[in-house]
Amino acid sequence: MPNEVIVRFNKVSFEYDHRKILDEADFSVRRESKIALMGQNGAGKSTIFQLMTGVLKPSDGQVNIEQGLSIATALQVIPRDQMELTIREFFEKCFKEKVYDIDPKIDAVLETVNLDAPHDKTVKSFSGGQQARLLLASAIIQNPDLLLLDEPTNNLDKLGIAHLTKFLIDYKKTCIVISHDADFLNAFTEGVLYLDVFNSKVEKYNGNYHDVVKEISIRIEKENMKNAQLSKEIQENKEKSNFFRDKGGNLRLVAKKMREKAEELESQKVVIRREDKTIRPFVIPAQANLSGEIVNISAFSIIKNRKNVIKKANISLRKKEHLLLMGPNGIGKTTLLESLVLGKNKNAVIAPGIKIGYYRQDFSTLNFDETVIQSLSSITDITTKDNVRAIAAGFLIDGDIIKTKIGDLSEGQKGLVAFARLVLQRPGLLILDEPTNHINFRHLPIIAAALNKYEGAMILVSHVPEFVAQIKIDQIVELDK
Repeated sequence: MPNEVIVRFNKVSFEYDHRKILDEADFSVRRESKIALMGQNGAGKSTIFQLMTGVLKPSDGQVNIEQGLSIATALQVIPRDQMELTIREFFEKCFKEKVYDIDPKIDAVLETVNLDAPHDKTVKSFSGGQQARLLLASAIIQNPDLLLLDEPTNNLDKLGIAHLTKFLIDYKKTCIVISHDADFLNAFTEGVLYLDVFNSKVEKYNGNYHDVVKEISIRIEKENMKNAQLSKEIQENKEKSNFFRDKGGNLRLVAKKMREKAEELESQKVVIRREDKTIRPFVIPAQANLSGEIVNISAFSIIKNRKNVIKKANISLRKKEHLLLMGPNGIGKTTLLESLVLGKNKNAVIAPGIKIGYYRQDFSTLNFDETVIQSLSSITDITTKDNVRAIAAGFLIDGDIIKTKIGDLSEGQKGLVAFARLVLQRPGLLILDEPTNHINFRHLPIIAAALNKYEGAMILVSHVPEFVAQIKIDQIVELDK
């Protein structure tokens, strides 16, 4: 039945590694609703999904799921232990029991996500955008009553996002989506669950993201006004209390009542909801003494009709020159970037001694077994940990986070660690593959400003036009043209 509650969190608390993620969270999800789950990087949004699926158990309270409700999750990234699987094996793992004659089901779901994929091809051979479609397909093929999507637009090109949006608009069942893409969410959601990282509470709102931002702004304004009025009354009572106290005698009783009144008013003050913190403005320093041509590319390989095709090029980058690489998912953008980083492109020359700063979309340049402080300290000549910690703090990497293993961070936090490493590395050539993925949208203008000012050579791949528009671009190469 529509509007029937199928998921209810009843005073649910959850702690991880002595850190409170949820504090008596109370909310419900109704059948056939489409909800956005939002909050700052590392707040614990993915934890809520794991509590719904039963992967995690609450420290206190109850997660009540309707009996027999089937739930499927499309994760942010494909687990590393599944990268060697074939497409057929990947989809077979989606089911607890063996599914006979699964190939027609795979074909149907791949058509739904607009992906052409041979069933015997390995998962790792697909591009980031194609893997994003596989993740979505892995949840859809289960035909769940509740579909959980964790950052589904990451790596998707414009066509992929449009295709996904239409699917969700037409989707007849319940869906909860974690995303930092406000325009995407506004196209189909009708409610927002907001996980406040500061108080570990979940706030529920009706309407889309823009409605929620407006409602929160009005609420904060009212709370500020109320607190200002209370502060004025508190100060007046304190002054009167001090005045009567000094008079002595019976007036001390009056002073006591004034003090008690001030304390009562203090207790009426409301805790104003704090906005998500944003990272501090930063600069990626360029390698010293850059001169002449930094990189030259005379040809590159693309994938067309499942075949490698060599295309001639005349790409030359010097200091302060920024190149944008464009093309649909699967054409070979990441392959080209990686060939430059590894020195495997025979048709590309990078000047001797140039340090390459590489932001890879799957964060595989990071050692997941290192702590954050180990990762940052290992690539810098800054000898004092205080400087490393100060730079890390600018990216909201502080407190216990800096002692945490990279593999235990949220995807958004991994992205911020990757940017902190670039600041410390001081590269001469900056190569960025989808640097907006997983990142809180509030951070994106600050990141764009840093890239805009970068004074080395830069090669950028991004499917987010609003982000690219804020960055100085000197050359554009469209791989499919």
